[in-house]
Amino acid sequence: MVSTPLRWAIAALFFLSGFAALVYQVLWVRELGLLFGSTAQAAALAIAVFFAGLAVGGWFWGRMAPRVRSALAAFGALEVAVALTALGHFFLTDLYHSLYPALYALAGDHPVADQALKAGLAAVILFPPAFLMGGTLPMMGQFMVRVVGRLSTTGTALYALNTFGSAVGALAAGFALPMLLGFHGAYLLAIGIDLTVGIIAIVLARRILARAGESAPSSTPSPSPASAAASVARWPSLPPRMVGVIAFASGLATLGVEVLWTRLFAQVLQNSVYTYAIVLVSFLVALSLGSLMANALARIQRLPPHGVLGVLLLLSAVVIAASPWAFHAATDGLNYVGAGAGWREYLAAVSATAIAVMVLPGILLGAVLPYLLRAVEASRPEPGRIIGQLVAANTSGAIVGSLAAGFVLLPWIGVTGSLLVFAAVYPALVVWLIWRSSAPIPWRLAGATPLAAVCLALLVWHPQGLSVSRLDPTAGESLLDVREGSHATATVVQRGDHRVLRVNNYYTLGGTTSLESERNRTLIPMMTHPDPRHVFYLGMGTGITAGTSLMFPVERVDVCEILPEVVELASIHFAPWNNGLFQDERVTVRAQDGHHCLRHASHRYDLIISDLFTPWKAGTGNLYTREHYQVARERLADGGLFVQWLPLYQLTERELGSIGRTMQEVFPQVVAWRGDMFPTGSILALVGTEADVTLDPDVLVRHGRALAGNPDLPAPLLQAVSLRFYAGNVGLSEVFDDYPVNTRNRPVVEYGAPRSQRRVHTGEARWVIGAELGSLYEALSRQVPPHRDPYLSRLQQREQGYVHAGRHYYHYRVLGRHGHEELAGRHLDAFLRLTPFEAAPSPTPEETGSRWEE
Repeated sequence: MVSTPLRWAIAALFFLSGFAALVYQVLWVRELGLLFGSTAQAAALAIAVFFAGLAVGGWFWGRMAPRVRSALAAFGALEVAVALTALGHFFLTDLYHSLYPALYALAGDHPVADQALKAGLAAVILFPPAFLMGGTLPMMGQFMVRVVGRLSTTGTALYALNTFGSAVGALAAGFALPMLLGFHGAYLLAIGIDLTVGIIAIVLARRILARAGESAPSSTPSPSPASAAASVARWPSLPPRMVGVIAFASGLATLGVEVLWTRLFAQVLQNSVYTYAIVLVSFLVALSLGSLMANALARIQRLPPHGVLGVLLLLSAVVIAASPWAFHAATDGLNYVGAGAGWREYLAAVSATAIAVMVLPGILLGAVLPYLLRAVEASRPEPGRIIGQLVAANTSGAIVGSLAAGFVLLPWIGVTGSLLVFAAVYPALVVWLIWRSSAPIPWRLAGATPLAAVCLALLVWHPQGLSVSRLDPTAGESLLDVREGSHATATVVQRGDHRVLRVNNYYTLGGTTSLESERNRTLIPMMTHPDPRHVFYLGMGTGITAGTSLMFPVERVDVCEILPEVVELASIHFAPWNNGLFQDERVTVRAQDGHHCLRHASHRYDLIISDLFTPWKAGTGNLYTREHYQVARERLADGGLFVQWLPLYQLTERELGSIGRTMQEVFPQVVAWRGDMFPTGSILALVGTEADVTLDPDVLVRHGRALAGNPDLPAPLLQAVSLRFYAGNVGLSEVFDDYPVNTRNRPVVEYGAPRSQRRVHTGEARWVIGAELGSLYEALSRQVPPHRDPYLSRLQQREQGYVHAGRHYYHYRVLGRHGHEELAGRHLDAFLRLTPFEAAPSPTPEETGSRWEE
């Protein structure tokens, strides 16, 4: 027998094993997203390969567990092997970067070939360590179940312990490790934990064998005590085939429901790395508590396992079917959770909502699989083998359930309908249990018929009244169209005389309210390039920005938008404003990750225009990293411009400074252009170029006359119209020198922006708008005035005055908004004195078309 202190020590090792496994999983999914593109397909592929490894490993090592001399030593060996194969990640990813471009070129634009290539590479990276991880639970079960009659109680405790370790690992990987250690450091920590766990387990196993005199194999459970044997034999076991089907169906429904709950939460949360971590951790904690519930039920020997299992299945159906209404009630009809709260209060509000919506259902879902150990206990199975079989069946079901939920049911019948389909799985299992029982046929018919009717009702019921998008009737909003797709829920909303495109309820990607701002994102950079022929757009939204490029004599326009739902809605509802974007033969629109498109593009571009990206949204921070900018620079043609548009109404000084500092690390020259003259909702372009690129004022005149179709327009007027948007030379200034560089290993923007957003709402920080932005413009003008700016070296003194005029006009708008009429008037006078304008340009509506609406 194993002493109590030793059992606690071994339990701690198993907890750490679960901790490391989830750290790996979180980091692997992120890494493969960076390699293959941060799409739903890439994430699903990574999870599917990982789960496939777990399933095959569970089955294989479960069969091996009864044969090994020491299951604890085998567990330790597996942990060491996981660490060693995980180390290969660094080598394999480097090899990938070397080989993938050539392989990608062979696959071309064939989706099947491309997916097969990605699946093969993902399998090389993920399958070996996942296969080894799949054996840890069967081996630990084989060792810890020392008495045959205690399979269910010990086995369910192991499930709970390992799952709780996974929850803590997910929490650490989501909140602490990346910023403390960097992603590489976090990965090495997980490897170190596995090595330590494995070595300690092997040492303990040798000591146990030595104390036992190296007699009988220590992995063989002892016979049951008489009392345990009697209680086990009291109730018959379920047939192995039935147990396998229930385990498979449980995994299918559980992971499918998790995918759907995650989509529901995406409608009401910040959708940062932190909120995703909270949702995942809440789900894992619920599964862990479910295992403890199964443990408690397994100890009540007088309860028939078949009956308890049936009740668990039916209760699971009830809570899943009720979850859409519970979610809408908890969020008051898809209202933003934690609106106006500070950082800690916001996390508390998100956690409370996740607990309220997910924990009770998750406990019931999490109890089904471990309780199956009680249902098979009477047949006295070998612990490692039966646990391995259950892991294999459950994980295989999880693969099917997650893929079905994300890529079949969601686009077909939406979130609510999909949840009802998964709810129907459980009464269907109970019908099968009843029908396979030994009860008389009339009794079986009486029990199965109403449940079959319930199952059918859940499958065909299409409930009404639950909204998929939050609308503001006071603003005249109505829903025009909706797509609940594999990537996101996208809607087109009519707002008075205008329409806007939204994603996941609170992200507005643009609309007809912001035509000038969206067009400026193309007009301003293309006006400055002498001959823009090849253009790449990273992000699309409504397509208005990309469509503006067709006003120029371009030869090729490549557009990559990560959300296929957005591409579909833009092509249907914004055709009158996107200038024939989807019909023009020069244009290629791809529903793919923009960085992935750019990295593997076969062309070089005169302009690469990167759209506005919400900095705190999980995944978008990668588009502000040094590695991304290096790829962009490599894809520029001679004299090309990389244009990074920034939503200043979503950036504090720290995030803006980090992005600017990062671009300075990559591009020899970085200049800034205003996208508008708004006093609050401003956007700014940081433009990266080679050092010898300069602005030709004659190019502004040539483009301006061509766009207007009027060769007689005065040159000074056209130059003033454009040059008033120039903000300054960032690269030669010192405004961003003290900020950290944003890298994939240490993504300070992705992890810092969510906190900054909440600090702004409590008044602890401010966006870079209004007076803050005015101060930035003054610093740029003071440190690198136009007459010393090498980018403006071709400008004459009068033309340099147009640059100064733009700064004066911005101050005029800000001061006028705050009621400082006298000061505002002075800046307006300076603007008019420096430009050929006879009056101030009419202010446009302050709409950027890409906002976070809380």
